[in-house]
Amino acid sequence: MQMIEYADRETLIEKITDHLAQDLTTALQKRSRATFVVPGGTTPGPIFDLLCRKGLDWARVDVMLSDERWLPEDDPRSNTRLLRQRLLVNRAAASGYLPLYADYEHPEQGLPGLAAKLEPHLPIAVMLLGMGADMHTASLFPGADKLKQALAADAPALVPMRAPGAPEARITLSARVLDASEYKHIVIMGDEKRAALEQAQTLTSTAAPVCAILNDTKVHWAP
Repeated sequence: MQMIEYADRETLIEKITDHLAQDLTTALQKRSRATFVVPGGTTPGPIFDLLCRKGLDWARVDVMLSDERWLPEDDPRSNTRLLRQRLLVNRAAASGYLPLYADYEHPEQGLPGLAAKLEPHLPIAVMLLGMGADMHTASLFPGADKLKQALAADAPALVPMRAPGAPEARITLSARVLDASEYKHIVIMGDEKRAALEQAQTLTSTAAPVCAILNDTKVHWAP
C-alpha cells in the first residue's frame, strides 16, 4: 500500500482525477478496451464531475460499479443513478456501462446473467474505491452474510450481500476480482477514516474487509 497525503480535499479531488485519467490512458495503450470500476456514495461525485470532462478515448472504456444496492435505477438510493448524473455525461457519455442490477426481486435471480456479461470485461484495468469507517469497501461489510465467500481465493466475480444495518440487499464484486485490478486506488477523507485504515492493517480481512485489496494499492487521503 502507498499512502498519498494531500493538504485539502480540493487538491485530492484534482490530483486523483489526473491519476485516474493517466491510468486509463496507459491501460488503453495495452488493450482494445479498459474496464473502469468506481464506487457509489457521495464522496466520488466531485471526482466524477472533473473526470467526465477529460479527453480520454471514452468509447473504449467500460464503466461499472464496485457494488450496487438491489434497487431500480430510478430509485434515489441507486448508485447507478449517481453515475448517470455525474460520470456518464460530457465526454464520458461515450463510454460503455456494465450494470449490476436486473429487474428481479432478489439479486440471486439476476446474478447469473449479470456475471455472464461481466466476465469478458475482466480483469479490471482501473479501480477506484472508498472505505467506510467500519473498514468495509464495495459491499464487503464486516458481519455480512456472504463475506467469507466474497473474500475466498476462488470467489465468483459477483456475490449477493446482505449486511447488518444495510436496508437493501446488494450485489458486489468479490475481493478476488477487485484485487486483480491493474491500477488500484482508494480515496478516504478525514481523521476518522485515516485511523480506521491504520487499525485495519492490524486486523484480518474478515474483521476489516478493505485489507483484502490493499496490496499495491494507492490510498489517497486528505483531512
